[in-house]
Amino acid sequence: MKNQLIGALVAAVILFIWQFLSWGMLNLHGSQMGYTPNQDTILTVLSANLEDGQYFIPRAPDGATADQQQAMMEGSIGKPWAYVVYHSSMSNNMGMNMIRGFAVDFLAAFLLCWMLLKMANLDFKTCILSSIAIGLIGYFTINYMNSIWFEGNSLPDLMDAVVQWGLCGAWLGWWLPGRA
Repeated sequence: MKNQLIGALVAAVILFIWQFLSWGMLNLHGSQMGYTPNQDTILTVLSANLEDGQYFIPRAPDGATADQQQAMMEGSIGKPWAYVVYHSSMSNNMGMNMIRGFAVDFLAAFLLCWMLLKMANLDFKTCILSSIAIGLIGYFTINYMNSIWFEGNSLPDLMDAVVQWGLCGAWLGWWLPGRA
């Protein structure tokens, strides 16, 4: 258990550092958060019309019949649409967000270590490939699937999946074999 905890702790630090680099210093996700010079006008309109939540616009109202939903969708083809995450007040709770982020990184790394330690004849290559596979599974079923439906750019997320989980796999491939 001690080796699993140490492996998970160092892997969590690796994940956390990569996420900082990816979202901060390297700005790999800049294309996913575009700027508009009309942001003040847009926020004024949104604040007058939305409550906190996530919206897909246009969308048929709750309770609409199948025919009404179909008519709305057909009437929307070729027109603008948006996926909006709206909050009425921005908070700057970076400390708590970082604590929660690290806790999730640790939990993910701990689960990865647990899975790796269940493998017979664990070696460096298996650790790397298994770790990257875990990252790709998450990417394909969440980020890439969302990019299909919402027509977004998921290349930065793919880079994250391969790099951060590859680095974790390299660390765990060095640390775990022979310590199980």
